[in-house]
Amino acid sequence: MATREVEIRNIPAMTAVTIDHTGSYMQIGKAFDTLFGWLASNNLLDSVQHAVGIFYDDPGVVAEAALRSKAGAVLAVPVEIAAPLSRAEIAGGEYAVLRHKGPYADMAAAYQWLYGEWLPQSGRQAADAPGFEEYLNNPRNTPPSELLTDICVPLRQAS
Repeated sequence: MATREVEIRNIPAMTAVTIDHTGSYMQIGKAFDTLFGWLASNNLLDSVQHAVGIFYDDPGVVAEAALRSKAGAVLAVPVEIAAPLSRAEIAGGEYAVLRHKGPYADMAAAYQWLYGEWLPQSGRQAADAPGFEEYLNNPRNTPPSELLTDICVPLRQAS
């Protein structure tokens, strides 16, 4: 198993322009295609500060067909949006951040380690808020083995 390091980061609150996705998390790419198509048609690609996926359900508990997520982009400029786009707030605060290098399809093991091993041993608890992924490079021009993704798990305030 690859060496994994978790960094505790204070992440500021962010607002993302999003497209809803329901179903397998591995199929969220379709929602990203729609979102980035809209951004391109509105000349907003240069305004993207962060590309994010927001994940609301535990795939170990919720049926795959019912999994809820959002494909999102945090923009440097305010924009007017209409359906099917919406806005999603990402709460600011402390996050456990695990950087994953490699194909998106291989991230399940990183999540299992983060939630199943690191979190219980860390003395911390996940907050009651959705986690998110920040995509640090573009899958259209990056080989799958070189993709970098920060997996961000919101933490409860230490007492």
